[in-house]
Amino acid sequence: MAIINRTPDSFYDRGATFEIDAAVQRADAVIADGATIIDIGGVKAGPGPVVDVEEEIERVVPLIAAVHDKHPDVLISVDTWRAPVAEAAVQAGAGLVNDTWAGYDPELVEVAGQLSVGYVCSHTGGVTPRTRPHRVHFDDVVADVIAETTRQAEHAVACGCPEELVLIDPTHDFGKNTFHGLELLRRIDEIVATGWPVLMALSNKDFVGETLDREVGERLVGTLAATAWSVAHGVAAFRSHEVRETMDTLRMICAIEGRIPPAHTIRGLA
Repeated sequence: MAIINRTPDSFYDRGATFEIDAAVQRADAVIADGATIIDIGGVKAGPGPVVDVEEEIERVVPLIAAVHDKHPDVLISVDTWRAPVAEAAVQAGAGLVNDTWAGYDPELVEVAGQLSVGYVCSHTGGVTPRTRPHRVHFDDVVADVIAETTRQAEHAVACGCPEELVLIDPTHDFGKNTFHGLELLRRIDEIVATGWPVLMALSNKDFVGETLDREVGERLVGTLAATAWSVAHGVAAFRSHEVRETMDTLRMICAIEGRIPPAHTIRGLA
């Protein structure tokens, strides 16, 4: 799942794909690099200037329509917590709603179900969208994640979302600290064992930066280490800024496990 932010203030790209032409070019590039889902968002996750519903729609819908027109076979995800934005996005060509704020708008999953599109079930510990965690505590963060995301997944299917397109996301950093993020990885087998496909958004997150004491632009190696660990433990999808490097990591682990063949072999064969 490749990330494309139509925001001027993304924590990672600082507005590099805010202009629609640049965003479409990035979609072309990440699809060529192997991305099979394009996740398009119009509001940064962290605190910042207010973006109302109309502005969010103006940011994401033209890009979704353009990418869908050029790449009709690629699954497009809209990263939003607002039902009206999701409805407009699906009408423009999105096939997945990435609800990163865990049902804050209860109508969001209903829209996804009514339109028969996929849904990502997240865990935030009940925090308000675009706020940072403060002294968060869970008796058992993994148990909390499993209970909340599987409840959402069952509700999404009941609302009409296709079961094969309902994913659960432990949602690193959202309502959690670094210790929680590491425990989610350490115990990822328990989350995978729910049977729901697991999506992980690890890319350049603060928990990686704090673990290694690295700024945003220096977190790729840590991100890929967490990615390798996760795919080896059965995680199904990865939301990523650096698609080529992530794909190499996934392919290498899958080749080691014997799930895919090497891409190009000549050594010692002639």
